[in-house]
Amino acid sequence: MHEVIWHGRGGQGVVIAAQILAEAAYIQGFRGVTSAPTFGPERRGAPLTASTRISSAPVRMVSQIEHADISIVLDSSLLSAVNIMVTLKEGGLIIVNTPLKPDELNFDVKISIATVDAGNIALKHHLVREGKPIVNTTMLGAFARASNLVSLDAMEKGLKGRLSGAVSSANFAALRDAFEQTLIKAAK
Repeated sequence: MHEVIWHGRGGQGVVIAAQILAEAAYIQGFRGVTSAPTFGPERRGAPLTASTRISSAPVRMVSQIEHADISIVLDSSLLSAVNIMVTLKEGGLIIVNTPLKPDELNFDVKISIATVDAGNIALKHHLVREGKPIVNTTMLGAFARASNLVSLDAMEKGLKGRLSGAVSSANFAALRDAFEQTLIKAAK
C-alpha cells in the first residue's frame, strides 16, 4: 500500500486533489483506493491535510494517515509552519511546490525530494482564484513524475471525471507541464 498525505491551506483544493489522485489510481488499475479529507475548524488559508491510499488490494481504512510514504506540499511556507517531517516515513518522498531545486532544501531525515514551481505553472495556464495560483492539479503532475505510480493518461481521465471542458484542458496542460518540470533527488 502507498500512503499519501497532502499538506496545503484552506482554499487550495487539497481535498479535490486527493480525490482526483484516488480516481486516477483506480483507473490505473489499483483496486484499493481511498481519499479522506480533514474536517474541523479550517478556514481559507489555514493549514490542512487530506490523505490518499493506493493499493492493489482492497483498502478498508478511510482514516487520516499518520506516517505517509509520500507527502505533497502545496505551499512551501508550511515547511516552517507545520512539522511535516513527523508525518513522513524515513526513506519516503516529499514533493514540494517551490522554485528551489531539491538540493536547496535541507531536511534532517533520509528522504527523496522532488520540487516543481507549481505556482508559476498554474499562472501560465490561468489557474487562478482570487488572484492566487491554484496548484492542486499541477501537483498531481509532480506526483506522477516523482512517484511513478500513476500515469499521465490515468491522471487525465481522473481529471475529466471531476472537471469539465476547458477547465479540464487547462488543468491537464498544467499537470503535464509539472510532470516535465519536476526535479527529483533520490534518498541517499
